Amino acid sequence: MKYKIFQSPKIIKNLLFVGVFFVACTPAPKTPVNLTSVEQLVASGELKKAEMMADSLKATGTLGAADLYKMDSIVDIGRRIRLDFRLTETDVKSQLSKYFPALDTALFRNWENSLKLEMHLIDGEKRYFKNAVANLFRLDDEARKFKEKVDGIQVDSLDLFCLQHTAKVISATKTSGEPVLPVHMILTYTVKAKPNAVPDGQIIRCWMPFPREGHARQKNINLLKSDPEKAMGAPESDLQHAVYLEKKAVKDQPTVFQIEFEVETAAQYFDLEPAKIKPYNTESAVYKENTVERLPQIVFTPKIKQLANRILGGETNPLLKVQKIYNWINDSVRWASALEYSTMSDIPGYVMKTHYGDCGMQTLLFMTLARSQGIPVKWQSGWMLHPHEVNLHDWCEVYYEGIGWVPLDQSFGLQDSSDSKIRNFYRSGIDAYRLIVNDDYSRELTPEKKFPRSEPYDFQRGELEWEGGNLYFNQWNWDMEVKYL
Repeated sequence: MKYKIFQSPKIIKNLLFVGVFFVACTPAPKTPVNLTSVEQLVASGELKKAEMMADSLKATGTLGAADLYKMDSIVDIGRRIRLDFRLTETDVKSQLSKYFPALDTALFRNWENSLKLEMHLIDGEKRYFKNAVANLFRLDDEARKFKEKVDGIQVDSLDLFCLQHTAKVISATKTSGEPVLPVHMILTYTVKAKPNAVPDGQIIRCWMPFPREGHARQKNINLLKSDPEKAMGAPESDLQHAVYLEKKAVKDQPTVFQIEFEVETAAQYFDLEPAKIKPYNTESAVYKENTVERLPQIVFTPKIKQLANRILGGETNPLLKVQKIYNWINDSVRWASALEYSTMSDIPGYVMKTHYGDCGMQTLLFMTLARSQGIPVKWQSGWMLHPHEVNLHDWCEVYYEGIGWVPLDQSFGLQDSSDSKIRNFYRSGIDAYRLIVNDDYSRELTPEKKFPRSEPYDFQRGELEWEGGNLYFNQWNWDMEVKYL
């Protein structure tokens, strides 16, 4: 079996020229042959050769500033891939030895070939995804049984919490879609650039996630304090919403950025019926804007159209279309820890191929399938703030004519309940523990970032840079503390 980092060398070009990965989105001249060669080396997993060729091309002095920028960005993608795929086969087998003391080689290769143990060939050697072992137990039922024999069966406390909470939300909802069960929180978000990540005295620029105004489920937003004190808030028109800070680095010390803010969030549930869903006004701005392709991630490929047609089977009612797509993903795609999105050009295609993905990957697949069938849907993301389950999270909203935007969380899935409303809650509802930071993906930050982002699509952890370039996630840490009032 032949292993590659990507399916096609076109991946890097997609990132370069559609204006999503790169902040500088000006039209580019035709890609030079040598630059294409570097792209192809990265795409085939020959990262050392790509770096050597890039260094040689730079030394010639023949590349202009724009091509040098692209060259550095291509090589940087290779570095990010290497960070994701950092484990050797020995490392993986060592992690598995607790559960498989006499691991069969054929079984190990079967996990690789079925993509349940994610691996790529990098510089001629097998390298495994840093979370490959944890994902294996999520993806392979038999492997999980071996783990449970040693560790015992683990009960998902979040599932139990959501079952109880969503039942309360449904009970409290008297008018479909009204915000209910508000939760008042004070959040402290901290970012620490590692010591000597930049030279002493250099200014680090930091964008930190901050909740957006104008949502029925989110209000009473106040920035209480920040470190440093001078903080610049983004305009509410920014669909990816940030607070911007600057601080000088000090030799041998971490550079700490921190904001403290309060917010009130609420749950929302829509009790929808197919017969009451109106036909779309296909000439409206909201319909046109939210049913189109968004390269490189939302693309109506032949495979997407074929899958959507197979799932829907001729269904025409918008609500039933949404429910069928949601149910198919729920039944066919498992949650798994994800590669960094910046290294992936076709996330929906990846999920269709592997049948696994994290919250954002499942959401992008849902959005692509739905939009391809004329269902307006938009990205939404930020944080899930459930007690003891604070983490980054992505979901979306579906537009229904005459009703408006309705939240949908694909990765929370169908709940284990005999009550149909509770079971299907996340197809047309959202719990109270959500922080909305983004109403779209791949949108510019304020002030504009000079260098390529660590995460070109989502914005949850934040972004850092200095005059020498971007600071990637391995160069800083983040932490969110929640106080429930």
